[in-house]
Amino acid sequence: MMTLLDRYLFVQFTKNMFLVLLSLLAIYLLVDFLEKIDNFQEAGKSAGLTIQYLMLKTPQIYEQLMPICLLLGGIISLGILNHNRELLALKAGGLSVYRIITPLLASALFFTILTLALSQWLLPPTLSAGNRIWFEEVNKTKAHGIQRGKFIYYKGKEGIYSFQQPDKDKISFSNFSFSAWNKEHRLQTLLTAKTALWENKQWTFQNGQLKKLAGPHNYSIDPFTQKSLALPDDPTDFFIPAYKNEEMSISALFAGARKNQNGSSHLKELHRRLSYIFLGLPLLILGIPILLIVNQRWGHDLTLAIPTSSLLAFAAWGWWSASQSMLNTYHFNPALASWSIHLIIVIIGFLLIRKQDI
Repeated sequence: MMTLLDRYLFVQFTKNMFLVLLSLLAIYLLVDFLEKIDNFQEAGKSAGLTIQYLMLKTPQIYEQLMPICLLLGGIISLGILNHNRELLALKAGGLSVYRIITPLLASALFFTILTLALSQWLLPPTLSAGNRIWFEEVNKTKAHGIQRGKFIYYKGKEGIYSFQQPDKDKISFSNFSFSAWNKEHRLQTLLTAKTALWENKQWTFQNGQLKKLAGPHNYSIDPFTQKSLALPDDPTDFFIPAYKNEEMSISALFAGARKNQNGSSHLKELHRRLSYIFLGLPLLILGIPILLIVNQRWGHDLTLAIPTSSLLAFAAWGWWSASQSMLNTYHFNPALASWSIHLIIVIIGFLLIRKQDI
C-alpha cells in the first residue's frame, strides 16, 4: 500500500523528471530545427511540414532522453529532500536509505515501463512517418525493396526478386526467385533456388531450377544442384535501410528474433532497444549513493551532484555505445554486450547504498 511518503516522493520525482525532460526536449528540437531547416527549404518544403516532422520525431527523442531524465529526476528529488533536511529527519526516524529511495526507484521503473509501451505502440508509426518525410520527401531517397511478412520483394532492372534473408549480416538468401517478362508480357525467365549466395561479385545458386522461354508455346527447364549465373542486379540493391529496423515495434522485433536466434539483426536490435530503455534505472541506482557521498564529503547537494550525474550518464552511454559497436564488429553475444553495463552498475550502486546504511 502506498504511504504518504511514497506519494510525496512519486509526485516530486514526476515533477522534477518532466521539468528536465521538457528542458532537454526543447533544446533538442531547437537544435534539430536549426540543423535541418535548410534541407527542407532547399527541397521546397513548407515550414508546416518541418514542424510536422519535428512533432513526429518527439516520441523517438523522448525515448532517447528518458534514461538521463530518470537519473536527473531522481537526483534532484533526493537532493532537494536532503537540502531541506527531510532526508536527515527520515533517517533519524529509523528509515533506512533503501526504504527512502524505494519510491524513487519504483517511479523510475513506472516511467521505464511507460517508455516501453510507447516504443511498442506509438513510436513505430510516428517514426515511420517522420522517416518518410525526411528520406523520401526531403532527401529524395527511397527504400530499396519492401518487406511483407517473411519475404523481401524488389523490382529490379529487368525483373522482380523475392527472397528471405535469415541473417541480415550475411549476403545469403533463402527461397530465392527471379522472374522476368518479355515485351509481350510473357514469362521470359524464372529462376528459383533454395539458397542464393553472393561471393566475389558473382551469384551462386543451390538446389533450384532455371526456366526459360524456348519458343512460342514451350519452355526449357534446367534443374541444378549448384549453378553460377549473372543477374542484372546485385544484393546492394536489395537492402532495406537500417532505419527500417528502428521503425519496428518491440513485439515485431521479438517475433523476428525468435525465428532466427543466431546472429539475427532483429535479436541485436531487440537487445539494443530494450537495454537502452532500461538504462535509466541502473543509472539512478548508482547516482543516488553518489549524491549522498558528495554531500557527506563536501557538503554540497545539487551543485556537484548534477554535474557528477551528467558525467556518469555520459560515461554509461559511452560504455553502452562502445559495447554496441563491438557487438557488430566482433560478433559478441547480443545479451552480454547490451546488458553487462546494467549488471555492473546495479551491483556497484547497491554496494554503495548498503554502505550508507551501515
